[in-house]
Amino acid sequence: MSRVIKFDHPLIKHKLTFIRDINTGSKEFRELVTEVSMLMAFEVTRNMKLEKREIETPMQVMESEVLAGKKVGLIPILRAGLGMVEGMLQIIPSARVGHIGLYRDPDTLKPVEYYCKLPQGIENRELIVLDPMLATGGSAMAALEFLKEKGANPEMIKFVCLIASRDGLNAVQEAHPDVDIYVAAIDEILNEDAYIVPGLGDAGDRLYGTK
Repeated sequence: MSRVIKFDHPLIKHKLTFIRDINTGSKEFRELVTEVSMLMAFEVTRNMKLEKREIETPMQVMESEVLAGKKVGLIPILRAGLGMVEGMLQIIPSARVGHIGLYRDPDTLKPVEYYCKLPQGIENRELIVLDPMLATGGSAMAALEFLKEKGANPEMIKFVCLIASRDGLNAVQEAHPDVDIYVAAIDEILNEDAYIVPGLGDAGDRLYGTK
């Protein structure tokens, strides 16, 4: 079974409180999502491999460590996942960015794909899939399955979200036991419309000021 890595850093908890708050406007909401994404990026990239490189400091020649040529792809699930991209790029500026467009059918609550554009060579990239909310898990499962069908290495895929429901986590773990999940908070309840409670509402609407 895949791992679920839940963040307990005080800064993430603090910022997530204001992300959840209904009184937080779109500008501040976007800034907070970017900041939390940056903080999460440190843990998401913890296991990246390093290699030795010889450099010269102002004092002497030495061996130091750099990333071992790891190619990274950021894959936001449109549209809310876009809100997490900038924070990740601040930490991993060389990452390529792909996009997967999914929407939830209001009647069936099932994900429907409408767009996909991926970086070249995804089979050799560490892919970080981004979506602020993991509710039923439908969109996450569909995106992960699509990446695998396109040739991505399952052991090089990670899923990153701000808030997940317990049911959504269980569903993704069962469908994709080879993909680790990184989450800032876990809420226990989904309402009748499959929204996470207490959650933060519709992440896309709050990012972009739509309804």
